[in-house]
Amino acid sequence: MSQESWRPSHATALLIPRARGGRARLATFLLLALCATALYLAGEPLLPAARSLTFHFVALEIRALLKGICYLAEEIFHLQARHHGSFWRALSACFSLHWHGPMLLVCGSAYVALLHGDAQPLGLHLGLTSLCELLILALGLQKPSAVEMSEMSERSKQNVAHGLAWSYYVGYLKIVLPRVKKAMEEFSRANPNVPACRETWKLHILVPLSCDVYDDLEKADSNIQYLTDLSETTLTRAGTKKRVYKHSLYMIRDEDKLWPCAVEYATPLQSLYAMSQDECAAFSREDRLEQAKLFYRTLEEILKSSKECAGTYRLIAYQESGEAETHSLSREILWHLREQRQEYAVYEENQPHNPSATLSSTELNLQISDSDLPQPLRSDGF
Repeated sequence: MSQESWRPSHATALLIPRARGGRARLATFLLLALCATALYLAGEPLLPAARSLTFHFVALEIRALLKGICYLAEEIFHLQARHHGSFWRALSACFSLHWHGPMLLVCGSAYVALLHGDAQPLGLHLGLTSLCELLILALGLQKPSAVEMSEMSERSKQNVAHGLAWSYYVGYLKIVLPRVKKAMEEFSRANPNVPACRETWKLHILVPLSCDVYDDLEKADSNIQYLTDLSETTLTRAGTKKRVYKHSLYMIRDEDKLWPCAVEYATPLQSLYAMSQDECAAFSREDRLEQAKLFYRTLEEILKSSKECAGTYRLIAYQESGEAETHSLSREILWHLREQRQEYAVYEENQPHNPSATLSSTELNLQISDSDLPQPLRSDGF
């Protein structure tokens, strides 16, 4: 397989999941309409149907009440540490008082009003309902599914990946990315023999979804050769005097051509990998893969909204194939380098071409001959 025809095995759009939309909620409303239509067409008497409906609402509210009581039995032992010593805070954390309280009152009143004609007493109904709901809680039948837990974590921004992405951006990328182009320009002026590719003067950040990070890129792929370090950035940060930030420049071999490229791994992936190897973290390989994808998506969203980092980076997400491919990493990088050149060429073609606006005054004087200069009205010079 030639390097010219090589393309990544999977597009980034297929590797990285997008944020979940509102299709589940839309499906809820659709099923609600279908269910209401089916009940209407069934022609059931209104009173028994209303009584059953309110009973189900009462059961749901009783479940919320009993569940809150069970959680409150634990939280009262953590008032000082978790709720600043406030019983009301603990109560509000266990019960959604602004919603479940009024709902339970309304549904209970409606059920009592519709109870006439029922042979069983109200106390028996409530007792059986409470028993049923407590059995559900005890057996753990109400636990949210994996999809629900994933969606809740993503919406609340409480995943491990969100914290790692923000820490990586605030503590590192936001500092170094605005200086990348200047460092590359300084290197190009000092080394005119090295081919300059301005369109690739960016920091190329590798995001392997396996989180398998090499400390030495030359050992990861022999077609990646270390060249030198770019100019350092020295800052006093978090109590450390003269903290040094720098990037390494590599030459990526493409058959008989070399491409200079500033490239490095996203270091937070090492934390994800270490967590999956530590039993204390209870972090499986599936969790690691999901968090790596979410890390990429979160970091991409953060960088896209950062004005000072615009045009200074290139995220390279990839998934290693099971085959023993010795130069897959260099080919992945080369594909992105070529893509940047093509994008830059298309950008240049779409720019309005105005030759007169780019000519200097010297060029204008060279283009105008003496005969073309303005002549006096009288030929005798007076």
